Amino acid sequence: MNITRRTAIAAIAALGVTAVPAVAQQYPTKPITAIVPFAAGGPTDVVTRLVTEHMSRTLGQQIVVENIGGAGGSIGMTRAAAAAPDGYTIAVGNMGTQSAAPALYPNLKYDPATSFTQISVVNFTPQTIVSKKTLEPKDLKELLAYLKANSEKLNYGHAGVGSISYVSGFVFNAQFGFKPALVAYKGTGPALNDLVGGQIDYMVDQSLNVIPQITAGTIKAYAVAHPERIAALPDVPTTKELGVDFIFSAWNAMVAPKGLPKDIQDKLLDALSKAMDDPTIIKRYEELGSTAPKGADRGPAGLQKLVESEVARITPVLKAAAAK
Repeated sequence: MNITRRTAIAAIAALGVTAVPAVAQQYPTKPITAIVPFAAGGPTDVVTRLVTEHMSRTLGQQIVVENIGGAGGSIGMTRAAAAAPDGYTIAVGNMGTQSAAPALYPNLKYDPATSFTQISVVNFTPQTIVSKKTLEPKDLKELLAYLKANSEKLNYGHAGVGSISYVSGFVFNAQFGFKPALVAYKGTGPALNDLVGGQIDYMVDQSLNVIPQITAGTIKAYAVAHPERIAALPDVPTTKELGVDFIFSAWNAMVAPKGLPKDIQDKLLDALSKAMDDPTIIKRYEELGSTAPKGADRGPAGLQKLVESEVARITPVLKAAAAK
């Protein structure tokens, strides 16, 4: 009888040990929510829907995109940080939410470097320096000289405090000593509409946002802030080839709440990697002026390193300018 009892207890204990991995191996068993901390149709939303549709097929469960905008994306990322770390809530933030937010929002309820389980960078997109069509300078060096002499009379448009066009513009203007009036909009679309209409003078924004207007000839492009020309804008020179020391790429990043089990993190990274390596998505990225991370830039370690380095680079600029 005692032997039987001991045998039964041992069998139950063994079952308990093997039950947890078995459950983890089944992930996911229901739809996953992907929080995008910006409005639908924006660059982060576009890229998120592109990769998560592919990830859904790999994982065998639908990934439902939920747009939670406000406060430069910090509201949505706060919601993501507070979610259960079970793999059923993920988020795709950007350079603003994951590097600039601590300097812009003193009461921020998350830390980009410690409040999340990092999955990977999703894409890099270089910024492009653009202006209204009627602005006088013909090339980048003329533009820099013109802004140095006239920036206090000009308007710089951006998609709201914390947006990538806000942060990249702040860095650009601070680096060269320009002091334009900053004009905030409720998104990229309204800002570009006013740039096309001539109500604002210039912007520094993600290539994927301005490619249609540049191609249509409704705004003027001076340079892509990147070492190499991008396929989507083959006729637009880079800052590097023009000898101007300003390189600036935006990026999006997939994260999950802190404490996500490693095996689930690995599954999400595997599904994301398969999406980023798909020829159809590679082609779409090219059309958007974006590239996927490769090598050491891909994965949790690459994203953690990027977040820490970008916070260190951007925070002093924003704080020095008393950005609020």
